[in-house]
Amino acid sequence: MTITQLTAFLAALEHGSFTAAATNLTMTQASVSELVARLERELGVTLFTRGSRRLVPTAAALELRPHATQAVSAVQNGIDTIQALTSLDRGTCTFGVLRNAAYYALADLAETFHHRHPNVRLRLVGINSAHVARSIASGELEAGLLVLPVDEEGLEVRPLFRDEVLYASATRPSDSAPVTIEDVAEAKLVLYDAFAGWDDPTRRQLLERARLRGLSIEPAVEVENVETALSLVAAGAADTIVSRSIAESEGFPSGIRTFPFAEPMHDTIALVQREGMLLSPATQRLAELAERMLRERVPEHQGRTALGG
Repeated sequence: MTITQLTAFLAALEHGSFTAAATNLTMTQASVSELVARLERELGVTLFTRGSRRLVPTAAALELRPHATQAVSAVQNGIDTIQALTSLDRGTCTFGVLRNAAYYALADLAETFHHRHPNVRLRLVGINSAHVARSIASGELEAGLLVLPVDEEGLEVRPLFRDEVLYASATRPSDSAPVTIEDVAEAKLVLYDAFAGWDDPTRRQLLERARLRGLSIEPAVEVENVETALSLVAAGAADTIVSRSIAESEGFPSGIRTFPFAEPMHDTIALVQREGMLLSPATQRLAELAERMLRERVPEHQGRTALGG
């Protein structure tokens, strides 16, 4: 079994035909077909059912795929690492960040990295943490910073710090007691990250607490951005939840008051990568930079606590 065989197998699996795989690999169709056939003979299994229009992967092919992906990736990362021993002057970095990265002092992450490594192609994706996690698990992204909890199957998760989640309102009296989950269930709410919905990690925590008490939470309004939600809260239309980092940011509306939860709730920010995969040199460097920027700029006080070393 060779890396070339595994590469041909993965290309055929992805593109659904030997012809398309050959085009992608800049090889002949006959070469790709022979590489896959040789792999099948060595393994003693059939990897594809040859249809008239499209290759159909067998159960054996689907079982082989993660191992083949890991092997090919490990070899390529090894090559990239050796080439980058003296300087990081090539390669591609694919990295995911939590939707509200700007509130965690990461707004200039791309600029800082690009200034240090101008020849590295950078793909920085900022979406909800639930979707970042899925993109890492599928191999679309190499690693990322996200909020827990997420579905961690197939992922290596390293928590970095916790950020307290607060209840935000322009109409709740300032001397009110800490907020209970019963208060939340009865309140008129505007929640953000509408596309992710209840897959959003912070929302998941809230929903789990409600379910344990036999309660339900139905937001009156759902929007995509936290800034839009805060505009509605400032107008007195509804209440919401935010992290302390957002509540203490420079642009947080002055008319909104924040309250702790009676049972404190926290977002845990973590560095996540695919289980068993080596990061490319460029992505490893970006991950180290992101972690360092977080630890330097996020104060360890007022509900924010660093985790790990």
